[in-house]
Amino acid sequence: MKTKRYYGKGLPNVDLTQLKGTLIVIEGSDGAGRSTQIGFLQNWLERKGFPTVMVGLKRSELVGEALAEAMKGNTLNALTLNLFYATDFADQLERVIIPSLKAGFVVLADRYIYTLMARDIVRGSSMDWLKEIYGFALVPDAVFYLNTSPKILAERNFQKRGFLDYWESGMDIQRVGGMYDNFIKYQNRLHKVFQTLQREYGFHSIAGSRSPVSIAKEIRARVEKILSAGSEKSEKTVEKITALQIKETVPVPAEKLASALEITGEKTPSLDKPKA
Repeated sequence: MKTKRYYGKGLPNVDLTQLKGTLIVIEGSDGAGRSTQIGFLQNWLERKGFPTVMVGLKRSELVGEALAEAMKGNTLNALTLNLFYATDFADQLERVIIPSLKAGFVVLADRYIYTLMARDIVRGSSMDWLKEIYGFALVPDAVFYLNTSPKILAERNFQKRGFLDYWESGMDIQRVGGMYDNFIKYQNRLHKVFQTLQREYGFHSIAGSRSPVSIAKEIRARVEKILSAGSEKSEKTVEKITALQIKETVPVPAEKLASALEITGEKTPSLDKPKA
């Protein structure tokens, strides 16, 4: 597993070499099937023995409830909404994501900064400004974008809720026309932005119109490769150190351990000097 990194400056006082867990992101609009895929993935991971934790929008203990309540009034302007969501994400990053990765968990994110950036770009924010704001975000180990047509999204939302969401329809920036037409227009604009973000950040794009089972199999296969790569690297580190310890009649010198660990990219542990 590669050492974690930030998109920008990141959070202070965090040793990224200690973050041994895995961060997996599922992106897509409401109705794309994110919750279904996260459920499939979480069940499979835990049956494999991997501990998991879930994060998502409006789940911060600090501002999650306040954000959800404020959005009910449909009165937040674009900048206030942006900063509200940024605070929600930052709190979860510091309190949940980083501690969970440090403990070796697989963190499953139901949306990440990309949804927040796409929404803000559609509402007039610049990419450069948003990169500065979300520079503290960790780079995920994998991002899966469920690319689903607006018409299918609308159908699924009607089936699930019986109505279309005010914010997911972009009604705060499109005040003329019906909810359905605005939903289609807004989701088309989001889709174009996500195409740009995909090129920028290297998403795995998956057709959301496919069957949930086939999508789950594709995601599972990619995640399994990531987890296997991390496991093989750890095993090689242990094998290298063990070989050195067997070869030497005295405890392995620190410089030899350092050399072994450099090969695998692991952090050199501290060694106590043998007592006379």
